[in-house]
Amino acid sequence: MMRSRWVALQEGAVKVIFFACAAVSLATTAGIVGILAWESFTFFRHVSVWEFLAGTEWAPNFDPRKFGVLPLVCGTFMIGGGALALALPVGLGSALFLSEYAHASLRAVLKPILELLAGIPSVVYGFFAIHFVTPYVLQPLIPGTEIFNAASAAIVVGVMIIPTIASVSDDALRAVPRSLREAAYAVSATPLEVSTRVVLPAAMSGVVAAVLLAFARAIGETMAVALAAGQTPKLTLNPFESIHTLTGSIVQMSLGDTPAGSIEYQTIFAVGLTLFLITFVFNYAGQRVLTRFREVYE
Repeated sequence: MMRSRWVALQEGAVKVIFFACAAVSLATTAGIVGILAWESFTFFRHVSVWEFLAGTEWAPNFDPRKFGVLPLVCGTFMIGGGALALALPVGLGSALFLSEYAHASLRAVLKPILELLAGIPSVVYGFFAIHFVTPYVLQPLIPGTEIFNAASAAIVVGVMIIPTIASVSDDALRAVPRSLREAAYAVSATPLEVSTRVVLPAAMSGVVAAVLLAFARAIGETMAVALAAGQTPKLTLNPFESIHTLTGSIVQMSLGDTPAGSIEYQTIFAVGLTLFLITFVFNYAGQRVLTRFREVYE
C-alpha cells in the first residue's frame, strides 16, 4: 500500500516537473513574441507598414532616414537560397552514402567527422570567407568580386548547414523499413534505383524536415554573414556585391551606439519580427508538406 502511494507520488511529481518545463518553454516563446510585437507596434506608429515592407532603401541612421526592409529581405534570401543550393546536394548525397552504401565501420568514422562541421564557431566561418573564399576562390574566378559579398557568405553558410541536412536525412533514410529495400531488390532493382526510387521517396518527410531546419539555420545565421557579406543595404541580385541581411542589421543596430527607445533602436524589433514571421511561414508551409508526404508503415 505504502509502495503504491510512493509510486503515485513520484508519478505526480514527474508530471509537475514536465508541465513546468513545457510552461517555461511556452512562456519564453510568448515573452519573445510579446516584446517583438510591442516594440514593433511602437515603431510602426512612426513608420508606415507600407513604407517598411515596400521601401527599397534602408538607412535608419542617416538623414533623411529610410526604413525600407526589402534590401535586407533580399539579402537574407539570397544567402539562404545560395547556401541551400550548395548544401542540399552535398548533404543529401552524404546521407544516401552513409545510409545505403557505407560499411558500418566507415559510417562510424565519417558521420562524426561530418557532424564536426556544426561545432565550428560561426565567426571562424566568417573569417574563413574573408581570408580564403573571397581572395583565393571567388576573385580569381570572377574578377571584380568585392571583398565583402553575398557569394562567399552563402558558401560558408552552406558548409555550416551540410551537417544538418546530412544527419537528419540519414536518420530518416535509415528509418525506412528494410522490407522495402528487399522487395525492390527482389524485382532486380539496382542499388541506385533502390536508393533514389524507393528509399528516398519513402523518407521524403524527413528530408523535407532536414531542408527546412537547414534553411532556418541559414536565414538566421548572424556572425558569419555579418563578416562575409558586409553591411551594404543594397537591393541587388548580384551575389558578388556587398549586401546586408536582417540578422546583420540587428547586429549593427545592437552595438551600443543606438540610444534605447529611439526610432533607430526600435528597428531592431521590427526587423526581428519580420525575421520571425518569415521563419514562421516557412515552418507552417513545411508542416503542410510533411503532412502531405508523411507515410505510416505498419
